[in-house]
Amino acid sequence: MLKTHRAADLTAKHRGFAYQVEALEAVKDLPYSAVFHEQGLGKTKIGVDLALYWLAHDMVDSVVIVTKKGLLRNWKDELKVHTHLEPRLLSQDKRANFFAFNSPARIYLAHYEVLKSEQKRLALFLRTRRVGVLLDEAHKIKNPDSSLTKVLFTLASGFARRLIMTGTPVANRPYDLWAQIRFLDGGVALGANFNDFKRDLDLTNDLASDPCRVERFQRALAGVFARIAPFTVRETKGSVEITLPQKELRNVEVELESRQGEIYERFRKDLSAIVVKEGKAVLDDAEEMLKRLMRLVQVASNPVLVDDSYRAVPGKFEVLLNLVHAAVDVGEKMIIWTSFTDNVDWLARELADFGAVRVHGKRSIFERDLSIKRFKTDPSCKVLIATPAAAKEGLTLTVANHAVFYDRSFSLDDYLQAQDRIHRISQTRSCYVTNLIATNTIDEWVDVLLAAKHLAAQLGQGDITLEEYSQQATYAYGAMIRDVLGLDGNHTNA
Repeated sequence: MLKTHRAADLTAKHRGFAYQVEALEAVKDLPYSAVFHEQGLGKTKIGVDLALYWLAHDMVDSVVIVTKKGLLRNWKDELKVHTHLEPRLLSQDKRANFFAFNSPARIYLAHYEVLKSEQKRLALFLRTRRVGVLLDEAHKIKNPDSSLTKVLFTLASGFARRLIMTGTPVANRPYDLWAQIRFLDGGVALGANFNDFKRDLDLTNDLASDPCRVERFQRALAGVFARIAPFTVRETKGSVEITLPQKELRNVEVELESRQGEIYERFRKDLSAIVVKEGKAVLDDAEEMLKRLMRLVQVASNPVLVDDSYRAVPGKFEVLLNLVHAAVDVGEKMIIWTSFTDNVDWLARELADFGAVRVHGKRSIFERDLSIKRFKTDPSCKVLIATPAAAKEGLTLTVANHAVFYDRSFSLDDYLQAQDRIHRISQTRSCYVTNLIATNTIDEWVDVLLAAKHLAAQLGQGDITLEEYSQQATYAYGAMIRDVLGLDGNHTNA
């Protein structure tokens, strides 16, 4: 394979903000590093400048930038804005990849699934060239048991330089950090055994019942960031010298429609009966339990998701409609987030008068891009309705300054990433993030759970001190879920 390259302009077209330059200076000469700046602070610029530095100083021959499939176009656009280089795309087309690997390209752009399909050829490529790698949205590899993560563990030592980037390194649970850091250093900082690392960092629903476990959990969590600090940079919107508009976060309580309430109670009773058999919780398995709990979230959102006979208007819709009118009346745009694709389609029909467009995983990348483009450029398009899974990452949607969560999953990553599509660099207006919460439902538990996860993430990421955490920490979600299900003494993990 080729080792020589045509002369290329390896300078950046634009200088970054001061905190972006500082981040580059901190990690530019390290063999591996992590950029964990909060979402909305322009990590892409830091990553691009680091790739250019590696190339210009002959640390690597080429750089492979890996991102999620839906963000490839966004990265192509960013590379065009910030560099003089044209990236070479690696895709599922193996024949095209053959020619790409044998080209003198300086920057390659690929999505994560390509790493699995091209693992053998990529391993050969790493033996014949000095290659740097940049993993965008690195929380994608938070699960050490996933096939993708295992592939990256196998390839890791072959990369001459390694960088991971994400605004939510503790994507959902404190131990989500382990696999990401293991990719960088092989297990030096956080240990080589995942179960050992996880043991004291599990935010379970029964944590509050054991004060000794609480103390071990808090002490272990407080020490995590210090262990990765030598090769990690992390800034939040409050810690950098940049002025962003205010972000106002509020909960709006909503009553279930009467028929909706009946359906909710039926599902709650059914779930309670399943959870407890012979006085014991039989669904301690977190993943299985969460799937069942999600049924309650669906009913509190829109019962037709689980009951085709439902014909009434869900309780949240009229409140949402009033919020849309209030935003549109002052010439502003809104993103509506829901976890369910059928909800996206339904809300788009109901809000068609506002030029609503849709983004979810059942639509093609082309269709999603068209919707986003229209939302950004068409004054008559006032509303974008999306699932976090399809649009929570990598997108700048500051044409809007309102975000409404019609419902929320149990994922902290989904929630934080989605709300900050509007609150980021280039936003000039105050931002309003609204959570619609059906009273006396699982929505209230989700709100408390996400708050607890966020606080734990802040401590694990070094955003707050142990003292600050201890003053605010509550483990009430453990008792609340029993109340939600009408149980006594049983627990689940989330």
